[in-house]
Amino acid sequence: MEKEVKITIIDDDRDLVEFVKTYLQRRGFLVSFAYSGGEGLEVVRKERPQLIILDIMMPEMDGSQVLRELKKDSTLKDIPVIMLTAKDRQIDRTSFLELGAYEYIAKPLDMDMLLRQVRNVLEKKEKGEL
Repeated sequence: MEKEVKITIIDDDRDLVEFVKTYLQRRGFLVSFAYSGGEGLEVVRKERPQLIILDIMMPEMDGSQVLRELKKDSTLKDIPVIMLTAKDRQIDRTSFLELGAYEYIAKPLDMDMLLRQVRNVLEKKEKGEL
């Protein structure tokens, strides 16, 4: 399943992006990335990934703005999004899930948990459950 799966990471933390990118690539995923929300939207439009991993707190355009833009675009709105955040408050979680995110993971990242969530979301999408 994973050999053809494209994932885009959008996060302004370059070290985190590199770490997650390497981790996912070693597990057979094709990974693109961007360090800002605006750049992320461009990458997603070009790459058409099967999944997006999106940071919430970024300068200029934050994750909620990126998520809103994705959901407004008929060609991108069905791409599942996993939100990453340093904040882990229930109100944030609820608001992002209501905006259309599929998962919400707090930092610091547990990479095994992230991989489980990625596989879970992709499996649900493949089965038509998303």
